[in-house]
Amino acid sequence: MFDEVTLRLNVDPLILGALKEDITSEDVTTNSVMPTKKQGSVDLIAKEEGVICGLQVFERTFKLLDPETVVSFSVEDGDKVTKGQKIGQVDGDIRVLLCGERTALNYLQRMSGIATYTNSVASLLKGTKTKLLDTRKTSPNNRIFEKYSVRVGGGNNHRYNLTDGVLLKDNHIGAAGGVKEAILAAKEYAPFVRKIEVEVENLDMVKEAIEAGADIIMLDNMSHEDMEKAMKIIDKKAEVEVSGNVTKENIERLTDLGVDFISSGALTHSAPIMDLSLKNLHPTE
Repeated sequence: MFDEVTLRLNVDPLILGALKEDITSEDVTTNSVMPTKKQGSVDLIAKEEGVICGLQVFERTFKLLDPETVVSFSVEDGDKVTKGQKIGQVDGDIRVLLCGERTALNYLQRMSGIATYTNSVASLLKGTKTKLLDTRKTSPNNRIFEKYSVRVGGGNNHRYNLTDGVLLKDNHIGAAGGVKEAILAAKEYAPFVRKIEVEVENLDMVKEAIEAGADIIMLDNMSHEDMEKAMKIIDKKAEVEVSGNVTKENIERLTDLGVDFISSGALTHSAPIMDLSLKNLHPTE
């Protein structure tokens, strides 16, 4: 869950922005059928199996519209739910229930979809020492939600943003003039508490990264044969990450390498939503 400070500083403004996107002046449909306040209730239903995630954000969406809205759940983030299961209920002003419905569900469906997909990928790494990582391939302004969802699904977060750590990719290396030059420049500039990771694409770059003292070496889009050779060259002198079009369908081919990390942009950019719905809305007074 997000703590109260994170909610107020980093989460609430994003939710309010999403609500403003959906309601520029008024919800004309809701105001047509419900011109005055009336109390009501609606059920939150899972329409497919999956890992639920984002309940706090779902609740916050309605609370920002009306603090008196009451949201209750029978599950917690990380729980697996089944098709047709009632997992929650929202009680409050019917106008609030109607105009907040889509935004609240958009967050919950997206976050639950990422948690569900991540869980299915992470399960393929059970029994190995390898940790599953996400990437910065997230939806603009939704990173805080998407990276949280990865954790709930059983994955781990790579750096949150560009301030979080040094990762020298191909264009950084090109700008610096080579692997060695890029690593030495990073060591000179970056705080000593930061690990330096470098992305390599061939065995010559692996050797250069080791000689220059990289802390983490990312093997990017290399053949399985070359990755095996790279592991022998590195020989525990650095931590090793594998990256490059990793999905649920192909991750198992990497499990025999014994690497420390496997990163997958698919966790956030390709996870389908989990189908959820608000149903059975009815007045309670």
